[in-house]
This record gives sequence, structure tokens and C-alpha cells, in this order.
Amino acid sequence: MDMPSESTVRAEVRAWLEANWDPALGLVEWRNKLADSGWGAPHWPKEWYGRDLPQALASVVDEEFARIGAVGVAKAGIRTLAAATILAHGTSLHKEKFLRRILTGEDTWCQLFSEPGSGSDMAAAVTRADFKGNKWVINGQKVWTTSAHRADWGLLLARANWDVPKHKGLAYFILDMKQPGVQVHPLRQMNGHASFNQVFFTDAMVEPEFLMAEVGDGWTVATTTLMHERRGADSLRSWATASKREGRIYDEERAEIATTMEPYKWYPQRAGRVDLVLERAKATGKINDPVIRQEIARLLIMAKTAEWTARRARAAQEQGRPQGPEGSLGKLVSSHVARAAARVHTYIAGADALLSGEDGALDGVIAEILVSVPATSIAGGTDEIQRNIIAERVLRMPKEPSVDTDKPFRDVPRNTVSS
Repeated sequence: MDMPSESTVRAEVRAWLEANWDPALGLVEWRNKLADSGWGAPHWPKEWYGRDLPQALASVVDEEFARIGAVGVAKAGIRTLAAATILAHGTSLHKEKFLRRILTGEDTWCQLFSEPGSGSDMAAAVTRADFKGNKWVINGQKVWTTSAHRADWGLLLARANWDVPKHKGLAYFILDMKQPGVQVHPLRQMNGHASFNQVFFTDAMVEPEFLMAEVGDGWTVATTTLMHERRGADSLRSWATASKREGRIYDEERAEIATTMEPYKWYPQRAGRVDLVLERAKATGKINDPVIRQEIARLLIMAKTAEWTARRARAAQEQGRPQGPEGSLGKLVSSHVARAAARVHTYIAGADALLSGEDGALDGVIAEILVSVPATSIAGGTDEIQRNIIAERVLRMPKEPSVDTDKPFRDVPRNTVSS
């Protein structure tokens, strides 16, 4: 099938918006109209609320929305990873039940992967999934789970078979977070926020139809989720910004950002806030220091190359290529950029960089950057994990020797109680 031209797509979406956009509508009401039209997620399949457009043309749609200030579908948070995973691996039931409500923002999601004893090595998960009667019964613990305290649904990686090697014994579930068997305990971070949670499962239930793929394919499905997460690492540099426009839909969008999206408001700080560097250097006069000016130049060059890496990843997506190791390249470079930005902010602010609140530089924003940036080297897979992926899949270097990938997981020594 021939793809429409950019001018054709632009004209079509502009005409549709002129006929349908109304800021007096409710947020969910408007997003349902977007789902029905396919303009909310135009790169999705037509049968599932999209228009089968390549990503390059989807960006044209975004431009037309921005031109008139039209609100889009719910795109931020773990829901985007849930949608990508369900589109790739879900059944018709999963797509019918979840995709529309992801677009409308009516459902909030979390990602239940990391555990106290298996953070970077997620394949070593020991949260149990036992099939009893006609349901899966879940017992165990997850940690560092963003938005679990607000989530309706969770993407759960759990161990369903202990008698095969670790990667082959995993299952991937969609879990109801509002049931009695799920307890969520927020974790206070050193930057003052509480985005992350510990999650405890005590005989939590999952209906058999909410198993995604087959038992043993859980790692494959989880890899899809992680690749999308890493490919989107460059988006951590910005987050949802409330519009100052008037109208019911803008009021409801502001309320959504203040509540559902509240756990993510520090994400721009953890990415280093490169956007503030030049402004700060000029305001403080540090732009005239030749040493600091060189550091700023080095940072901006690194940030620009990171942007090009992200563009390559998006180009691959536009060409329909599967998620690959370029996501790890982007994830790793975003970590380097964040740390370099924190260092430059320190050069510019001096001792004031240590002060939080009104006493600190930019009312404490610089201090928040310094204590938030380390998270970039951990979230979505540590820097060490990304280097391993790049070494093995890009450079084709031999894998490091492993003692736990070819034996039943039950027999693998570990520091947690299993079966």
C-alpha cells in the first residue's frame, strides 16, 4: 500500500481538527474522539485506533496538534510501554480491553520488573507465579516501581518454572494492582520525591487470559518493553507541561499532570537540564571563564551527538525495524550527558549548587539536578548492562562466562529464598 504524502496527511488532520477540536470538551471525551478517528496514535494499526502511518508522518500530525494547541492522547508514563508491548505480543482480548483506555488516560500502569535480589539481572527474578485451580497465584516482591501507588494495572515479570534455565522459566502477566493481594509502599528519595515503591504480592491473582505469550516467553516480551524504554531515554529531558490556555479540557489536563503525572515531575532534572546551562552561564557571568566555557562546549557537543543517536533510533522505527541495541546506545549516552550537565552546573553555581529550596541556585533546581542525575545511570538498565549489550550485539564481542544460564534455576545459588 502506498503511503500518503506529508502534505496530504497535514491537510487531512488539519481539516479534521478544524471540524472537531473543542476546548470545552472533557479530556476523556476528546481522547475517545481521537481514538475513534485514528489521529491520536496514527502510527498504530488501523484496527487498533491508528492509521498505519510511519512515525515520520505521525510527527506531522503532532505538529498540527501543537499549531492550534489541541490536546493529544495520553502518551506519558509506563502506559506507553504497556501499549507498545501489548501491540507486539498481546492477544485480541488484551488489545480490546486495554489500548483505548491507555489512549484516553483512564488507566494508569506500572512496570513490575526489578526485585531486591535481581535489579540489573532481571532474569533472576524470584517472584513466584503458580497455576492453582484456574488462576495464576503471585507471591513475592518488586521494588523501584514508579507510580505503583497510582497504577490500575502492572506489567509483571514472574517465575513460573524453576526447573529450566533462568531466562526460560519466566512468564509475563498483566496484573490488577487494585486487588487485596497487592500492597504498595512508597520509597522516599534523596531529592525529596517519592516516585518509587516497593510492591508486595501475597496470593495475588491473575486470570489465565492475562498471561501474555506462553510460559517461557516472558523474557522475550520483557525485552520488547525494555527496548522501547531505552529507545525513549532521550525523552527524559522533558516532561508534560501544563498549558495556560483556558477551557475545560485544559483544566482537566492540568489536573492530570498535577496528579497522575506528579511522580515524573523530577525527570527533567535527572536528565541534567542541559537546556539551562547557557542561560545560567550568561546570567552568572561564568560564560566569560575560558575553562568553564570549554566545559560548556564539550557538554553541548555531547548533547547534540546524543540527539543524533536518538534520531537514528527514531529513523529505524519509522522504517519498521524491530527494537534493537541502538536503544542501549541512546540510554548510555543520555547517562553520560546527564552527569556532564551536573558537573557543568556545579562549575557555574559553585557552592550554591549544594543549597536546596529558596536559598539555592534557581530556587534549588540545581541542587535537585545534582541529587537526581545518578538515577539516569540506573533506571531502565544500568550503564554496565548497556555496555554489555553494546559489546555483545553491536561489537560482536564474546559474552562473559556465565555460571547460571545453562542449569535449572532452582539449582542456582542466590541470596534470596526461592522455592
